[in-house]
Amino acid sequence: MAAAAAALRHLAPLGARLAPLPPQGRAAGRRLLLQQQRRGIRLSAPAAIQVTVRDALNQALDEELERDERVFLLGEEVAQYDGAYKISRGLWKKYGDKRVIDTPISEMGFTGIAVGAAMAGLRPVCEFMTFNFSMQAIDQVINSAAKTCYMSAGSIAVPIVFRGPNGASAGVAAQHSQCFAAWYGHCPGLKVVSPWSSEDAKGLLKASIRDDNPVVMLENELLYGVPFEMSEQAQSKDFVVPIGKAKIERQGTHVTLVSHSRPVGHCLEAAAVLAKEGVECEVINLRTIRPMDIETVEASVVKTNHLVTVEGGWPQFGVGAEICARIMEGPAFNYLDAPAVRVTGADVPMPYAKNLEDNCIPQVKDIIFAVKKTLNI
Repeated sequence: MAAAAAALRHLAPLGARLAPLPPQGRAAGRRLLLQQQRRGIRLSAPAAIQVTVRDALNQALDEELERDERVFLLGEEVAQYDGAYKISRGLWKKYGDKRVIDTPISEMGFTGIAVGAAMAGLRPVCEFMTFNFSMQAIDQVINSAAKTCYMSAGSIAVPIVFRGPNGASAGVAAQHSQCFAAWYGHCPGLKVVSPWSSEDAKGLLKASIRDDNPVVMLENELLYGVPFEMSEQAQSKDFVVPIGKAKIERQGTHVTLVSHSRPVGHCLEAAAVLAKEGVECEVINLRTIRPMDIETVEASVVKTNHLVTVEGGWPQFGVGAEICARIMEGPAFNYLDAPAVRVTGADVPMPYAKNLEDNCIPQVKDIIFAVKKTLNI
């Protein structure tokens, strides 16, 4: 293996060296390549690299700030401190005070500034240190950003992105642990995205910044440091993930698991455990909460005949409740062989105690139990 690796390192720049050679030199090079192939060595395309969600978001912001001078970032500690979670690391030094702006601790104030800037033709990215704090500015998000295009008969666009960590973190209790997917997904005029992987994070943030509508991007603090494979395609500056399109993360035939954000990983873990017992789960990563890609969910339910939704938010009027209602109202309902099952956060304010917190958040064992319940096994 070491010899093969050494040979590959030697051959990697071979194409570049062959280019200026005369015809006889190129022929010799081709013969060398053929000899290596006969020995079982293959030269392949560059492999995917490991990128954390934090770095993927940083790449997206950097590329969009460079691409469009109308884009700017503002929020608490986003500039000189490099962001509370280091998402904006290095951007203030690169782009300066006019493009990366530290604000006072006043969500209503700086959110209003951002919305006004969007109405005036700029493309602000407004960071909340946590979406729990967006409640201080919810009038600006809903009444000013979400409704203005409609109320102006389409004459005033509000191209703005509200982004930051959403949902449960760890040990931060009730006031800092809410999932706002259902809150903002309820409101016409907003687009709402919820990434899981690094490719999701980069592609959805770039698509959100380029969109002419207000977009709420719900990230997860516990995913920031998690590395995911990023394909060569996703490393391109032109890479975007379309808003409103879900992704099938794992193919299956027995039951459909639908989730978004961090619980997607739990669904994949549960699917791996269940596969050892002969149960093949299809895992759908919603990516977008509004507009919801219900067509992908319907097509999967038609195939598997069973549905389990998984989310970290509260059960009442939640994302899972909406999915179940849409399935019941649509053509896929007739294909269900059992009632749909929801796995959600507990219907209580988040406790501070670690053991109680764990019991309030969906775990892999809860998903496995729900799958076995709907399959009656």
